[in-house]
Amino acid sequence: MRVVFMGTPQFAVNTLELLVIKGHQVVGVVTQPDRPQGRGQKLLPSPVKVKALEVGLTIYQPEKIKEPAFIEILRKLQLEAVVVVAYGQILPPEILRLPPMGCINVHASLLPKYRGAAPLHWAIINGEKETGVTTMLMDEGLDTGPMLLKKSIKIDDQMTVGQLHDQLAILGAELLVETLEKIASGQVVPVPQDEAQASYAPLLSKEHEKINWNNKKEDIHNLIRGMNPWPGAYTLFKGARLKIWETSLEKYSGNEQRKPGEIVKLEEEGFWVGTGDEPVLIKMVQPAGKKPMTALSFVNGYGIRPGQCMGEENV
Repeated sequence: MRVVFMGTPQFAVNTLELLVIKGHQVVGVVTQPDRPQGRGQKLLPSPVKVKALEVGLTIYQPEKIKEPAFIEILRKLQLEAVVVVAYGQILPPEILRLPPMGCINVHASLLPKYRGAAPLHWAIINGEKETGVTTMLMDEGLDTGPMLLKKSIKIDDQMTVGQLHDQLAILGAELLVETLEKIASGQVVPVPQDEAQASYAPLLSKEHEKINWNNKKEDIHNLIRGMNPWPGAYTLFKGARLKIWETSLEKYSGNEQRKPGEIVKLEEEGFWVGTGDEPVLIKMVQPAGKKPMTALSFVNGYGIRPGQCMGEENV
C-alpha cells in the first residue's frame, strides 16, 4: 500500500520500521522539525527522522502541517493511506479527507478510554490492570474516530511506564500492519466509540509529578512507576527535590503510628515512609544533582534516620 507515515517520538519508530519490512511503499515520512535539546540546546532530529534516514525514506518537516504548500505536496504523492503514530500536530480536514483509505492512527490505549496525550502514564498512575493499543480512522476530534482493531496486554503492579511504552510500541506496530491488511481485503468494519465510556489522559504537569504522602500507599506506588523513567515523581526532603524511582507494595510488618511523609524504619532493602494508610517501601531514589542510587546508598550517604520527614508540608 502507498502510505505516508506521520510520527515523531521513539514510540512511533517500531511502526515505521515494520511498515518497511512488510513491503509497504512509504512514499514520505512526516515528522516534527529538529528541536533544540539538552544543555547545549543543539538542534537534534526526532527518533522517527533518524530511522527514516537510516532506511532511505523521503522526509518532510513542516513547521505547520496545515500549510497549503505542504498539503499540495501530499496530494501529488498519490497516497492510499496516511498512518499516524504520535505525530504531535492536529491534522486539518484537508488531510483527513485526502487518502482514499483514510488516516489511520495507532493510539496507546483501549479506546475510548484514555484519549489524549499521555495514555501510557495515566493507565499506570490510575492502577489499571489492563491496557493496549487501538487503531482507528481519524476524524476532526481528539482520538474520537471509529475504531478498527484492538490488542490488549496485562499490567502487573511493578510495571513502569517505560516498560509499558516498549511493549505497546511493538504491539502497535503489529496491529497497524494487520489493520492495513484487513482494510485492503475489506475484512475490517469501523466501530463508533461509545462516548459514555470515554476518558481523557491530559498532558502531565509539574504538579502531577509531586508525591502527596497523604494519599494511600498503592496510589503513591502507582504514581512513582507511572512517572518512571519520565518525568520522574519527586518529594521534598530537607528543602531539596528528591526523585523517587522505585517502591514496593510489600506489606509492612510493624505497627508504628507515623504521620504521612515520616521515615518509619530503615532496612537493607530500603526505607519505609508513612502514607495515608500504611507505610510504603522506598527502594531507589535520586537526590538533586546526583545519579539514581539505591535507597540503602541514600540512607548511608545522607545520614537518614527514622523520624525525619519528606514532603512540602514537612520542610
